[in-house]
Amino acid sequence: MKQFAERTQDRFSTTIFQQSGALPPFNPQLAFDNCPELVQQLRDQISHADVVVICTPEYLFSIPSRLKNILEWCVSTTVFANKPVGLITASADGQRGHIELQLIMQTLMARFTAETTLLISAVKGKLDSQGNVTDEQTDAELSRFIAAFGVLMDTQA
Repeated sequence: MKQFAERTQDRFSTTIFQQSGALPPFNPQLAFDNCPELVQQLRDQISHADVVVICTPEYLFSIPSRLKNILEWCVSTTVFANKPVGLITASADGQRGHIELQLIMQTLMARFTAETTLLISAVKGKLDSQGNVTDEQTDAELSRFIAAFGVLMDTQA
């Protein structure tokens, strides 16, 4: 996510949500009435964002539980409906988690294309200790992703 934010800073501002651990576990009984304040703040951020980029690892052939919790809090809303979304999975393998994330985002009616998804397998060998991309192919793929994401942003409904 750091690389995406740095490479696009001249195009738009990026807010990185870092409070996923502070969100309570999803409770459908609180989805509307008595919705936790932090959940409502997150929904508002998503709703007001022009675009959303989700960058995640894969855990146990799935998405991490904290990301799943965020998305569960959004499922009963329309915050992702027709929202331009970019999806990046960076992991040892990542294929199954990447597919699962796409299925979830389709369910939430987010708008993305094959070009605005990026799977970075064997990620540890492609970044330095500061998180900078060191692999030329990955660098080129990230550049293509950013270009496609810019097109998606420009064609917002």
